[in-house]
Amino acid sequence: MDNVLDQIKKEVKSFVGHRVSVKANRGRRKAVEKEGVLEKTHKNVFVVRIKDHNQIRRLSYTYADLLTDDVVIKSKDDEVKIGV
Repeated sequence: MDNVLDQIKKEVKSFVGHRVSVKANRGRRKAVEKEGVLEKTHKNVFVVRIKDHNQIRRLSYTYADLLTDDVVIKSKDDEVKIGV
């Protein structure tokens, strides 16, 4: 039986190439919201490519961030929450 993190990894992997919105909790009531493309997945992290002030940046997050709700990603196509 897969554990929860394995299920999260599979779901995130199924959205590679899709437009997503990312809301990352940075502590002390600070949250960062960005839009980009879910670029790729790795064993422990996934990468979101964003265009910020005419620069391409890549932000990486762990699957545990999704589990703890420190990071919330949603598909821009149908506003479905990805992960837990």
